[in-house]
Amino acid sequence: MSGEKDLQALIKNMQPVLNSGDYIFTAVKKLDGILRSDTLFEFKEEEGITLILEKNKADALKLAYLNTYSWITLKIHSSLDAVGLTAAFSKELTIHNISCNVVAGYYHDHIFVDTKDAEKTIEVLNNLSKNS
Repeated sequence: MSGEKDLQALIKNMQPVLNSGDYIFTAVKKLDGILRSDTLFEFKEEEGITLILEKNKADALKLAYLNTYSWITLKIHSSLDAVGLTAAFSKELTIHNISCNVVAGYYHDHIFVDTKDAEKTIEVLNNLSKNS
């Protein structure tokens, strides 16, 4: 399955879902002592390895982090070649002064927002969907 490419269909059918739990971003030089099963996401950068994982797992591993985030999944299967979805929802979140960090998976887009903004983000995204 290649996923949806039509921007209007993507926005109308994005179906944002707030996943349970608190998540953090951290960076490490090596993955020593960190199991792949403990991480949600990893990305190798020149300066280190960015990890996203549950806060309780980060605490158990004594990993440093600055903020706690909520994880929202857009349930629409968006194509990796789709144009404009990230721009559309990030523009709307900007209007509401909500910072977001986006990770595109093969099937879905995932948005991480400050925990205090989670419910507002769901509301904003649902309104964007409804009014498209």
